[in-house]
Amino acid sequence: MMWYILPGLLMLFIFSTNHSHAQLNNSPINLPKYDNQKIHFGFTLGLNSTNCKVTLVPDFKTMDSIYVVESEPVSGLNLGIISNLRLGEYWDLRFIPALSFAQRNLIYQFKYPDSTSAGTTKSVESTYLEFPLDLKFKSKRVTNYRMYVLAGARYSIDMVSQAKVRDKDRDIVKLKRYDFGYEIGLGFDFYLTYFKFSPEIKMFNGLNNLLVKDNSRYASPLDKLNSKIFLVSFLLNKSITNMN
Repeated sequence: MMWYILPGLLMLFIFSTNHSHAQLNNSPINLPKYDNQKIHFGFTLGLNSTNCKVTLVPDFKTMDSIYVVESEPVSGLNLGIISNLRLGEYWDLRFIPALSFAQRNLIYQFKYPDSTSAGTTKSVESTYLEFPLDLKFKSKRVTNYRMYVLAGARYSIDMVSQAKVRDKDRDIVKLKRYDFGYEIGLGFDFYLTYFKFSPEIKMFNGLNNLLVKDNSRYASPLDKLNSKIFLVSFLLNKSITNMN
C-alpha cells in the first residue's frame, strides 16, 4: 500500500523544498564540491522483507487435499558495494552488487488435515548475489539534503538453490537459481562532514517464475511463484578524492 502514496510524497517534498529554501539558505554547507565528482563509491547495509506472489494451478479447487496456500514474508539482510556514476546535475546511474540473505514461508492448509499436516509451513531460503542497475533522479540540493527517486532492473543468482535436488526429498519446494525483474524506490541524501548518508526504501517485483514444477504434494498446487521484496537500506558514499 505504501507505494501508492509515493507520488504524493514526492509532490509534498517539492513544495516543501521550495518553501524552505530561503530559510535554509544561510545554513553551513557540508561537502560543497561533492557533486562535482564524476564517480562515487561506498557501501550499503539493508534489511529486506522477502515474499512471493503465489499463483495456483487453474484446477486448484478440484484438488482433494490442499485448501489454501499463502506466502508469508520473512526478514533478511543485504550487504552491498556502491558504484555511482554522475550523468548530470539531476541524474545518476547506480550499480550495487550485493549479497542478500532471504527467506519466504509458504503456508498450507489442508481440507482433511491429519496430525502431521495441519497448517504446514514450508520455509524456502535463498542466498542471492544481486546485480541491480538503477537510474536515479535527484531533486535540487537544499543546503545539506536532497530527495531522489529511482527505477531499474535487477538480476539475481541464488547460491543455495535446490532446483536440482533429487526427487527423493519430496517435502521441499524448489526454486530456480536465477531471478530477474524491476525495482522502484526513493530516498534522501544527507551531506555530512565527511561522507553522504542516504536512507532508502525500495521494492522489487520479480518477472521470472521461480517455481520448479514437480508432482510433490507441496509443489503440485502451485503454478507460479514470483518474488516480491521490500528493502530498507542505509547507504554511505564517499568521493574518490577529498572534495571538502
